[in-house]
Amino acid sequence: MAEMFGFRIIRQYEQGVVFRFGQALPGVRKPGLTWINPFTSRLTKVNMQITVVNVPAQETITRDNVTLKVDAVVYYRVIDPLKAVINVQNYHFAVSQVAQTSLRSVTGRSNMDQLLSEREQVNAELKDVIDAPTEGPWGVRVERVEVKDISLPESMKRSMSRQAEAERERRARIIAADGEYQASKKLAQAATVMAADPAALQLRLLQTVVEVAAEKNSTLVMPFPVELLRFFDRARPADTPSLAATDTDEASAPPVPASPVPAALPAPVPVAGTQPASPEAAPLNGSRKADPAS
Repeated sequence: MAEMFGFRIIRQYEQGVVFRFGQALPGVRKPGLTWINPFTSRLTKVNMQITVVNVPAQETITRDNVTLKVDAVVYYRVIDPLKAVINVQNYHFAVSQVAQTSLRSVTGRSNMDQLLSEREQVNAELKDVIDAPTEGPWGVRVERVEVKDISLPESMKRSMSRQAEAERERRARIIAADGEYQASKKLAQAATVMAADPAALQLRLLQTVVEVAAEKNSTLVMPFPVELLRFFDRARPADTPSLAATDTDEASAPPVPASPVPAALPAPVPVAGTQPASPEAAPLNGSRKADPAS
């Protein structure tokens, strides 16, 4: 009923543009109750809230020739209702198309590593590229642009996983080598201290034996000090040669020549009038067979 008399209500998040005889009037109508001539004027309301548009995934090729799928989200709002209504037919669709083309162009100028590691820089560049053709002529300001997801090919994912694994292995080897180097320096310092005091070496030996015995082993290896052997060697009587002297004498003794062995024994000479005994004449057991004729 109120609209028949020209009364209109503009909400708090809206502004109105009035067209009289098809021509836009200067200025905009603010939120609240307003009146227009119902016969000559028309009111167009423009939403001033921030609008969120989802940019579909765009398949692009980066500068280093890697095929990616990138999608993003754009936050924008109208700052000039007159330009948004007059200069562009459908500013929602226009902003969406500009965002898609800008996303492809920006990702095509960037490397894959830059897209993965420098998201803030890529987002800022996208915002500037999208905002350039929209804010001035269309009255639409892009508030924020965020890259949502970057889809990599499976082969690239496997290559990156192998690279990360090799990098972790390299760091582990460097840390292990550094630990061994520091341990060797400490062991060298400990050896210098033990060399100055022989008793320290014996104490360390006993400590090692205690550590081995604490592991509940069935076999216990007890090292025997070499100094004790030297003590028994010095306490041996003078007429008894030591084990070391015996080994020295055996090593210094001249070798005994071996007697020559003839290559073959001469065959026996047979006596005249006798025949050589055949192998059958002399049995192995020494007994002779009886002659059947006798």
